[in-house]
Amino acid sequence: MLRYFIRRLLQTVPTVLGVMVVIFFFIRALPGDPARLYAGEDATPQEVALIKERFGLDKSLPEQFVRYVGAMVQGNLGTSFRSRLPVNEILTRHFIATFWLSILAIALAVVVGVGLGVGAAANRNSLFDLGITVLAILGISVPSFFLGILLIYIFAVNYRVLPVTGSLSFQGLILPSVTLAAASLATIARFARSSLLEVLGEDFIRTAKSKGLASYLVLRKHALKNALIPVITIAGLQFGFLLSGTIIVETVFNFPGLGWLLIQSINARDYPVLQGLMLVFAVEFLIINLLVDMLYGVVDPRIRYG
Repeated sequence: MLRYFIRRLLQTVPTVLGVMVVIFFFIRALPGDPARLYAGEDATPQEVALIKERFGLDKSLPEQFVRYVGAMVQGNLGTSFRSRLPVNEILTRHFIATFWLSILAIALAVVVGVGLGVGAAANRNSLFDLGITVLAILGISVPSFFLGILLIYIFAVNYRVLPVTGSLSFQGLILPSVTLAAASLATIARFARSSLLEVLGEDFIRTAKSKGLASYLVLRKHALKNALIPVITIAGLQFGFLLSGTIIVETVFNFPGLGWLLIQSINARDYPVLQGLMLVFAVEFLIINLLVDMLYGVVDPRIRYG
């Protein structure tokens, strides 16, 4: 497994390099001049030129890219145009907020989603199964911004038991995490149900039942582990989406995470922060996919890595 892990890790290097190239040139293709934005509409050409020189935008694109890669090799993501703080420091602060929000959301989605999916599969074609299916469709269909506003109205405005804005406090995490978890929970529940139903139809399950094993033992010892493989894949992908796709939820709740920072940086044309954010999102997906592959062998010992 260690050799497989190292090989997969080395395979991510070309991907990261490709992502760096695409990010650098894509961001600079965005409309708007950062120097003009920071200098102000009434600034003279000389003042705009000074801002460009300070930001390093007076150099050619190839020269800017070489400087960017050189700084990246040293672990330096640059300095924010807007705050003049190191990008590493800014990303760390906002990443921690998004990380805890995503951890709480994915934990809620996995625990509740798998539980509901297993319950629906074990009671196939019952009212419970029908109810879970309807709730899952609603969870996937309802836009996160609408759900977030609805939860704010009910629990923050009407009953006043939770704060309107999100924060890293326990109460401040509840509404954003529930909103963020809704779609993932519904997706995981549907996959858990369909995967478990497929496994329950296999020959080895019928053999186990014919030996007189209780239904809950067959479900727990034989069916569940086999059914969890596709669920782990979906949960890993959903976690990646939660880490990088919290823009709407963080905006609705004014939560100071990576999604909120992305909107602020786009509006400010803050190239260094945008480059750092895009790189973090890409690396997150690569790491999560690698960890998901490792989890396959833990859940199903029959899986071996060549």
